[in-house]
Amino acid sequence: MSENEKLEQVKPAKSDKKKDVKADKKPGFFARIGKWFKELKSELKKVQWPTKKQTINNTVIVILCCIVVGICIWVFDALAGSVIRALLDLFGKG
Repeated sequence: MSENEKLEQVKPAKSDKKKDVKADKKPGFFARIGKWFKELKSELKKVQWPTKKQTINNTVIVILCCIVVGICIWVFDALAGSVIRALLDLFGKG
């Protein structure tokens, strides 16, 4: 056998197996929490926060939309109530 074939057949040392086991081991609870907070901090640095003017503008738009939708529901409810009341009066069950 040549020297290269002998080297290829050599099995890894036991110390290599121990290193592989440690590499596969899951990090501890507190290490994972620390990593999570570091990633959270780095992600929050990437966020483009709105200005005060944008925040006020968006808030006003949301409030106006809620009022418009509320008025539409109120009108539909009043109209549906009137129709149902008229039908009940028409058939004498009211």
